Amino acid sequence: MRGKFIVVEGLEGAGKSSVISLIVDALTASGKTVEQTREPGGTPMAEAIRECVKHDWGESVAEETELLLMYAARVQLLTNRILPALNDGKWVVGDRHDLSSQAYQGGGRGVSADTMSAISHIALKGFKPDLTIYLDVEPAEGLARARGRGELDRIEQAGLAFFERTRERYLALAKEDDSINVVSAMQPMKKVHQDVIEIVERYARSVQPTLKRDD
Repeated sequence: MRGKFIVVEGLEGAGKSSVISLIVDALTASGKTVEQTREPGGTPMAEAIRECVKHDWGESVAEETELLLMYAARVQLLTNRILPALNDGKWVVGDRHDLSSQAYQGGGRGVSADTMSAISHIALKGFKPDLTIYLDVEPAEGLARARGRGELDRIEQAGLAFFERTRERYLALAKEDDSINVVSAMQPMKKVHQDVIEIVERYARSVQPTLKRDD
């Protein structure tokens, strides 16, 4: 049986890392073989692109340049890790996927919807996660949490207005897609984790194959 692809999305400071660890542990405990990925990154070439994207080059980085780099890394990860794992029956838990580009580059950077749609179609050919959990945090709070972790990278330095536009796009897209579940990351972390586990367990039950009885 083909595996399933679960993605965790959110702004900086939303708590993705702890939620991903929680999901991986829960799926593993239920007997599933799980592989974990992150974007951009996840393969040697994609990790090099990640460093390129996040580095402060001391020059203006065109929105289209950033967008194309993101999809270049995504295609490498999809081709070399995600699809092979799914075909082997593994469940893949991803730290970000296409929704991030739709929100960050489409919403935050203001790249047109037509451009976003065309590049996504070329790169992914309609592939999408089976389940997405979007951790919704207010941008000011998320950035404060991110600063508490240390120095911000180039994208994290984009400013509050950028992240407000990004969040707005995330929420708009979530309203249009039933596979995207919104969890408030403004709650205590214990409640966030409880909400996430309920979503994952409900989804896992919905796709569990029905066992046939011998008459």
